[in-house]
Amino acid sequence: MNGADFLVASLKAREVPFVTTLSGNGLNPFFLACQRGGLPIVDFRNEQAASYAADAYARLTGRLGVCAVSSGVAHVNAFAGLVNAYFDGAPLLLFTGASERRRADAGRFQDLDQVALAAPVCKYAKEVDRAERFAFYLNEACSRALGGRPGPVHLTAALDVLDQEIDPPACWQLRSAPAVVRPQAAADPAAIAAAADLLHRAQRPLLVAGSGIFYARAGEALHRLASTFQIPVQVPIWDRAQVPEPTPYFMGVVGAASGGPQLLPAADLVLMVGAQVDYRTGYLEPPAVDANARVVRIDVDSAALRQGVEPALAVQADPRSALTALADELARRDTAPFSAWADAARSRYLEFRRRWDEPLPAAPATGRHLAEALRPLLDEETLFLVDGGNIGQWVHMALGNRYPENWLTCGASGVVGWGLGGAIAAKTAFPKRPVVLLSGDGSFGFTIAELETAVRHNAAFVAVVADDRYWGIVASGQRRAYGEEGVLGCRLGPVAYDKVAEDFGALGLRAERPEDVLPAVRRGLESGRPTVVHTPINPGGPAD
Repeated sequence: MNGADFLVASLKAREVPFVTTLSGNGLNPFFLACQRGGLPIVDFRNEQAASYAADAYARLTGRLGVCAVSSGVAHVNAFAGLVNAYFDGAPLLLFTGASERRRADAGRFQDLDQVALAAPVCKYAKEVDRAERFAFYLNEACSRALGGRPGPVHLTAALDVLDQEIDPPACWQLRSAPAVVRPQAAADPAAIAAAADLLHRAQRPLLVAGSGIFYARAGEALHRLASTFQIPVQVPIWDRAQVPEPTPYFMGVVGAASGGPQLLPAADLVLMVGAQVDYRTGYLEPPAVDANARVVRIDVDSAALRQGVEPALAVQADPRSALTALADELARRDTAPFSAWADAARSRYLEFRRRWDEPLPAAPATGRHLAEALRPLLDEETLFLVDGGNIGQWVHMALGNRYPENWLTCGASGVVGWGLGGAIAAKTAFPKRPVVLLSGDGSFGFTIAELETAVRHNAAFVAVVADDRYWGIVASGQRRAYGEEGVLGCRLGPVAYDKVAEDFGALGLRAERPEDVLPAVRRGLESGRPTVVHTPINPGGPAD
């Protein structure tokens, strides 16, 4: 057994189902070990897409995504998914090869301090200097990636380290536990009692449910607390969520460029659960929140409890156990539901949503038409991915009365261009489930060559491309700020995306009208082939 064999065996023992990659310097021993060990590799044409795929897998499943790339610039290219995982708190391992370690710092091919480059955006970054140290370094990396607030980690290993023979008994025992995020930390009863005191005295509480709710699988606990005590809930836009059906307490996203019902400024208590304080919540500073509002933070990661602002109360616990305990404590105290506030908040929310609930105009077709056209397909089985600025805003507005965990957006970074890699990962991970990607044309162009990757790996998803020939969200912002003459640097030329798809070996379809979209998507799903549905729309976003 050599170092590469041990690495592959360790990943398989942790139930990593596949590795995304692009071949190159330093990876051949790893590829051979994957072949010997039966670990599938999904090879892309661009490291950016490969890393996005690993990140999307991690954010869809709460399990460790693994991306392997070669040295030098390839390592830097893979930072796209690595940084996205950093922003969103996703468990991703970037493994990078290198030329022989014995020639490090002596001008070896693609000599680069890869660890130093990765460290600022990783929870853990190390070079494996000897093959027998793989067990230690991999265990440390996985523990950091999956523990606390999840996040990306990095390991570099050179060719001679991967090829180095090792005696298995000299290694640590293979870790056989699945590499999955499982936050388990019960709250201090005194902290729960203090949180209940603050809620008991509040009149207008608002619960901001971040991605920590998803990773803790706390959807049922959230539903029980919010529905029993009628506490309004919002999710920071782009975060993971667990609101599978329309429900009276869910009042959409907070932080959208398209606006919102302005519940945060009206709240006298903000309960932040598994959520970050950032631009989406107005940094929890006035006027985004009332100057006298109390803030309660619940998070499994102690470092997140005082991130951004100093709360009135910090409760270190996983969201599921904390929300369960808090609901039990409020019930024990016979705390009355916040009915009047919930009704007022609901009225604000419905008033804000009124424009999205009105009948669709026949023309011109917009991103809202596409979102509404896909609504009949968005059941619990379909994995729905959304890649793009304006198209993402349209989805959150038009379909914003629920936010299930089988929907995936860019994440907190707000990146565009991740969708094709994400769709390939989703279909690879869940081959029996329908996968639909709704993408802007600009986003789709980032990694359009990965259509060939999808064909080669039989990743049979359907991508609906909203073609407005703009970097839409940029154009919308420029137009609002400067008028039409200030729309600069964001126009795109005509592309026949259906024809491009055909040239890559996929099925290409064109839907000229919104009513043509659903039949085209169904045809693509039934075909069993990667499919692109090219749909022209009118420029503009929901904030225009």
